[in-house]
Amino acid sequence: MVELGYNTTADEAVQIFANNIHGKTVLITGATPGGLGAEVAIALSKASPKLIILAGRDAAKLEGTKAEITSASPSVSVRLLVLDLSSLDQIRKAAEEVNAYSEPIDVLINNAGVMATPFTLTKDGIELQFGANHIGHFLFTNLIMPRILAAGKGARIVNVSSMGHRFEGIRFDDYNFGDGKNYDKWKAYGQSKTANVLFSKSLAQKLGPKGVLAYSLHPGQIVTNLGKHMSKADFEAFGWLDEDGNIKLAEAKSLQQGASTHVVAAFDPSIEEQNGAYLRDCQIHMEDVADHANSEDVAERLWKLSEQLVGQQFGY
Repeated sequence: MVELGYNTTADEAVQIFANNIHGKTVLITGATPGGLGAEVAIALSKASPKLIILAGRDAAKLEGTKAEITSASPSVSVRLLVLDLSSLDQIRKAAEEVNAYSEPIDVLINNAGVMATPFTLTKDGIELQFGANHIGHFLFTNLIMPRILAAGKGARIVNVSSMGHRFEGIRFDDYNFGDGKNYDKWKAYGQSKTANVLFSKSLAQKLGPKGVLAYSLHPGQIVTNLGKHMSKADFEAFGWLDEDGNIKLAEAKSLQQGASTHVVAAFDPSIEEQNGAYLRDCQIHMEDVADHANSEDVAERLWKLSEQLVGQQFGY
């Protein structure tokens, strides 16, 4: 078998796990053109899944991804789902739509996210990065759990995190940064990405006995529209500028390379025994997980805070 690693592309990973992808129904959030979600969807389409569900805020953009899939794999069914992760009401509406589907959801890839945004509150009064990157996915995932459980043993949930989770743990007493008074966009991003790792741990612990697998991952440094809020000073601070002040594209992964770890987390049968694990470069790398993102007690505390913020409890 080909060694999976840093340079593996999504297309290569799809070829390796084609038999696991064939006939499956996959829902991907944040599946808009030019991003990792769309790249994963297009790659997966080449292995004849039963259905790919593209979720995102903008139906017109989702149509663009659908057109790319249809061009690559004309026989694959594609369905669009309008999903605004910054609105709990709209998430509930989208979840109702999913729960009315006849198809079980074999794989849910929670890929959507924002990064380093100016201080903003969601419609429900939650800091935007924590609200959209975690709380929105928390509610959506739990609300559509009936369709995930209907897929039977081996259904998977993949939460796209980042090495940025190391920037900050969960600020249980001040997740809104004093309503902006002490806001730090990178700490806010770190909090949300830590939440993605902890959410996967909780899902594995609570739903593992029912056969559900959950993973988190770092896709790598990739130049996408996710970085639209980054300043030149940000790039410089991360060492991502060359001597001429240009982004070091040579050090960045391509979209294809970035999307490969999504495919592995979603379909590699060899990681089934490591439910709740964190992946980087197509491999499990638990040593990368910061201490503040690696505690079952903290994961449970986050679950309870998340239930409080969405006004609903989920017991399994």
